[in-house]
Parts: sequence; structure tokens; C-alpha cells
Amino acid sequence: MGGKIWKAAAASLALILTSSATVGAVTVNFGTVAAVATDNIQNWPKAPATVSETAVLIDADTGAVLYDKGKDEYRYPASTTKLMTLLVAVENASPRDQVTFTETGVRDVNWDSSNIGMQLGETITMKDCWYAAIIESANEVCAQIAETVGGTEAEFINMMNEKAKAIGCTRSHFANAGGLPDANHYTTAHDLAKIMRAGLQNARFRKVVGGVNYTIPATNMSAARGMHTHMPLMARESNLYYEGCIGGKTGSTQDAGHTLVAAAERNGRTYIAVTLRTQDLGQNCNDTIALFDYAFNNFDTIDVNGVKMTVPKGVTAADLTTQSFERNGNTFDQYYYNGQFVGYAPAAAATPTAAVTAAAETVSAEGEPQASDGAVQTAETGETSESQETQKTESAVQNAEEEQEGLSDTAKRLLIAGGCMGVLLIILLIALYIKNG
Repeated sequence: MGGKIWKAAAASLALILTSSATVGAVTVNFGTVAAVATDNIQNWPKAPATVSETAVLIDADTGAVLYDKGKDEYRYPASTTKLMTLLVAVENASPRDQVTFTETGVRDVNWDSSNIGMQLGETITMKDCWYAAIIESANEVCAQIAETVGGTEAEFINMMNEKAKAIGCTRSHFANAGGLPDANHYTTAHDLAKIMRAGLQNARFRKVVGGVNYTIPATNMSAARGMHTHMPLMARESNLYYEGCIGGKTGSTQDAGHTLVAAAERNGRTYIAVTLRTQDLGQNCNDTIALFDYAFNNFDTIDVNGVKMTVPKGVTAADLTTQSFERNGNTFDQYYYNGQFVGYAPAAAATPTAAVTAAAETVSAEGEPQASDGAVQTAETGETSESQETQKTESAVQNAEEEQEGLSDTAKRLLIAGGCMGVLLIILLIALYIKNG
């Protein structure tokens, strides 16, 4: 009798552990085309029709959303994952680092995985790896980047997920560095836009994602490898070439469909478009072109309390409403047009630089790249430190707004875990009682 009880207890424990392991699982949609939420905003420019299941268009400077088609719905990213891989790599490695390929890398050299044919023991530079990951979408290179930068693949993936949280990605989880299919590897259009936006603040990232041609010099085991972009919006020979496209990444798997993240810049205005799950890349490109044209033709940049914001043409600062909040003892004003967020700025009574610096200090304490890394980026891009601090402030503000939601999820998990442990304890006590009784 006692043996049966112990078996029952063991079975119950297994069920509890299995249930606990799936607590954080999400449902990724397939075949569902989202509605365009921004079409419901009064006096907002009418958006073009798109075929992508979900999509988003944001202002790269302010982060404001100009077009929302299911921006927060879960989807698989496929190789657009490599934007996060690149961002973590450029922040934690030198382009001159030597990368020697191990079994970790070469295991992904096979016919059904994008690769550049790296061999066991072959050595290239980290810079070569970055371009191979973006231009050729080389999965074996991404795996080797992960092991080289993180020490282990698992640690690098942890770094990816921590970086995602730091820049405000609340609905993403990465399970590998290349975007290979995995039920626990998912994101949203909006989170991918946030990743691209953060990356464009880094000079090395910006240069790599904008690369059209690159040659990996001859190595200890191979002749030189020439590479040319597979991104139609950046290839001048393509009928889908888009003047002003400054970078992006494509992706494709059976479950993800075709995915695309791209950025375009004209006359000092930069926009990021993300289109997820179409039947072919041409559809992503056409949707992206339509969204970029929509942004450049229907929106203007205005000055609001010393801060640039993108609003529909004809809208002035007087047409905006505000909502104030405090962060680190500083007051900020969020600006809205008919309920749609368009930007934020330090309150008129505050000193902008002091407010930005105070908020940025908190973000740095929470894990953002420190000043030494920022100094390198400033030297390479000519960007002002104020520009970089502004981005950090935005992360701080976003973290503050999302803090409550994060605490709620944590509390739920703790309650579930506590309940599971309680049930297990009761089962074990009953089993002991029967056995000894």
C-alpha cells in the first residue's frame, strides 16, 4: 500500500513540475490578421492597406507609434532575431576579436540552415561575424558569436533576454541567437521595433545593418568570401529598392512566415517598420514601402518644449494634451494627440539636461551600457551625449510605466509556485502517515 502511495506522490510531483514549467508559456498566433488600431484615432491619417498579419511603424527618435496593426500580438521572429544578437555582440565585444569555430558553430552548417560554410578550427574576426550574421543570415556564425561573447550559448541568450528587458521589450523571449524554430522563442512587432531603435543608437550596429557588400578575407581554412545583401529594400538592382533605407533584417521559417524589420531616413526623420508573417518577402517589402511613404507623406516634426515630436501634418503643440508623471524627483509631461502618445519632455519648469541626467543615472544602475561604451559610440557617430541620455531617459520612463505589470506577473508566479509546494507537502504527509500508521 505504501509503495502505491509513494508512486502516486511521485506522479503528482511530476504533474506539478510540468505545470510549473509551462506557467510562462504564450500562445503565438497563426493565420490571424490583426486589425489596424490606429485607424480608430480621430483625425489620424488613414493608413495604407497591408497584408502582413501584424505590423508597426514607429518614429525612431521618439519611439511614438504611428501605425499599429496588432503590434503586441505574439509572433515568431525567425532571423530578425539576429538584430538582438548583433546588438548584444557589438556592446560586449571588439570588432578585432578573433573567433575560432568550435563544434557549437559548425553544427549549424547544413543544407536547411543559412550558413557561410565555416569549418571546425577556422578563424575570422568578430567584425566578419557581425556582417555574416546580418548579410548572409549565417546561423552557425550566430551560434559561435554567442559562445564567444557569452562564454556559453546559454549565457549569451540570457544576455539577449536581459537586454530586451532593459530596452522595454515586455513580450519577447529568446531561446537561441539565430532565430531557429523554438516554441519558447517569440516576440512582437513592437518589441522588434524597440530592438532596432536601440540598435540604431550604436554606431557599429548601424553600420553593420546598413551593409550592402562585405568581404571576409581569406582565412586559415578558406578563400575569401564575398557577400551581397539579400534585403531588397537596400539592393539597388532590386525593383523593391527604397531610397533612404538605412538598414534592416529579413527572416523566414515555416511557422514565422516571412518577417522584416527595416529603417528609413529622409530629411532628418527616421522611421522603423516591422512586418510579420507574410507568404513571401515581396509582400513584406511592399508593406514596408507603403508604411514608409505613409510616414514621410502624412507626418511632420514639431518642437514641443524643446523636444522634437512627430505628429500628423497640420497638428501644432496647441492641439496636444498632456499628462504629467514623476521619475527620480523630476517631472515629465507625456504628450498626446486625440489619445495617441506622440512624445514626452521634461516639464516646462524643469531644467531639461538635469532631468535627463537624473533619469539616465537610474537606468545605468539598472543595467544599461555604461559611459565608457557610450563614449566610443559618440566618437564614432558624432552624436551628442544629450542624444544618448535622452534614449536612456525614455527607457527609464518606459520601465516606470511597465513596472506594475511586471510585478503582477511575478506575484502570480510566486503564488502558483507556493500553491504547488503546498499540495506536494500535503501529499508527502499523507504518504508518511499511511506508511507509518
